Amino acid sequence: MKWYVVYTKPKWKKRAAKQLTKFGVNCYCPLIKKTQQRSDRKIRVEVPLFNHYIFVQLAEKDRNIIFNSPGVVRYLFWLGTHAVVKDKEIETIKEWLTSDDSATEISVMQYQIGQKIKLDSGPFCEQNAFVKDITKTHYVLILESLGYVLKVKNK
Repeated sequence: MKWYVVYTKPKWKKRAAKQLTKFGVNCYCPLIKKTQQRSDRKIRVEVPLFNHYIFVQLAEKDRNIIFNSPGVVRYLFWLGTHAVVKDKEIETIKEWLTSDDSATEISVMQYQIGQKIKLDSGPFCEQNAFVKDITKTHYVLILESLGYVLKVKNK
């Protein structure tokens, strides 16, 4: 079975993932812990790693079951077909989120805008990416296989 990327309504990622799990769909919504400032205090909350996106693993013939959840909008498409994420990429995200060094920084100072690179460290190690933008503090990379934009600090 393949992993597909599903686009959800705003603030529906966790709820949609729970509903899809009830329907028997293998669902993954990567969460990170983040400190948020409230008017009178700071609180620690779990927020989705990817805004509006969750991953579902199901057979091709069962793809329409996800629309039983009111929080699901559509599948994400990449180059005219449903975006498929490799098992290895899902495992990489899971390992990165459970490791102690999840704040790893990636340095790509020698690269130029538009250049294709292969990441050699950090959570997306061994992934291909294009350098989209370089600022004084960050690099903006496009992860080829996920079709996602990654912003990393430069050292």
